[in-house]
Amino acid sequence: MSPSATAVAAPGDPEKVNLVRLAHVYYTHAGFEREHQFLTDFGFTEVSRLNAGKPDETIYYRGYGSEPFLYCSKKGEEDAFGGGGFVVESRKDLELATRVVPTASEIWEMKDAPGGGECVTIKDPVDGFPVHLVYGQAQREMEEQHEQREFNFPTEKHRSVNKSQRMQKGPSQVHKLGHFGHCVTNFAKSLAFWTGHFNLKPSDLLYDPEGRDITTFMHLDRGHELVDHHCFFFFEGPKSHVHHSSFEVFDFDTQVLGHDWLIKKGYENCWGVGRHILGSQIFDYWFDTSKFILEHYVDGDQVNCETPITRDAATPDGLYIWGPDLPPTFLT
Repeated sequence: MSPSATAVAAPGDPEKVNLVRLAHVYYTHAGFEREHQFLTDFGFTEVSRLNAGKPDETIYYRGYGSEPFLYCSKKGEEDAFGGGGFVVESRKDLELATRVVPTASEIWEMKDAPGGGECVTIKDPVDGFPVHLVYGQAQREMEEQHEQREFNFPTEKHRSVNKSQRMQKGPSQVHKLGHFGHCVTNFAKSLAFWTGHFNLKPSDLLYDPEGRDITTFMHLDRGHELVDHHCFFFFEGPKSHVHHSSFEVFDFDTQVLGHDWLIKKGYENCWGVGRHILGSQIFDYWFDTSKFILEHYVDGDQVNCETPITRDAATPDGLYIWGPDLPPTFLT
């Protein structure tokens, strides 16, 4: 499939559900309390706990940004990914989804979630993983503030005289959810579905040795508005599963402080710290206590409608510029 052949929603297309931003993700954990400690060490703040001590206990976590929550952890008998949540432009987009998306639920009320709001849950038509469309959530005010640090270079010194760099050890406070990704069993059908019903547009397409597209990193097509290089990605594989969810932190120092914190707490690093090629962000991937992968990232690319779609061969060397060797199981 060539870039020109990809079905892409035009901004404001009345037949497409208009997504504004990625807001949150849902996970279920058998080791619920053990995971709570990891998520705290990862940089989340508990904002609401429901049904404490019961089999259906649920915790909502926020970052320091304006989203009412970024991560919902549910207690369960098995570990499971519950999907990502996108904010839509208007309630009409929820109504449109119920009419034109074959796998859409009816509109339901998020009465127990921080910020409230309404939601429509849809499912990938091939593999059945859920994605949630959200409208009407009340946003929160940012509480934590970070100082934007100046840096000295060999021939340009930006820091004031006697201005030292001092940071506090601890978790990397999370700002927002940047993206999540999934392995799918039929790439072409998934791509047609997600670009056919939503304003999702590939930033990059990767193809296999036969020339068949098998991976895409997609951004929200918001016209000339600058958006993240990708908010959703998927690649083809033999078994459908979530690959990782990625959260932005303030800067590189914050990221590495968090890396050291997680190492000292005894958690398992998956891959990082390193610099990606597609999207350019500095990455740091971690296994949580359920063996799901969560990422801290900083310094990602921004794109808009003028950004061309790239199409390249899918190779391990195409994933990073610098960093540790790619783990052999990372792409499985």
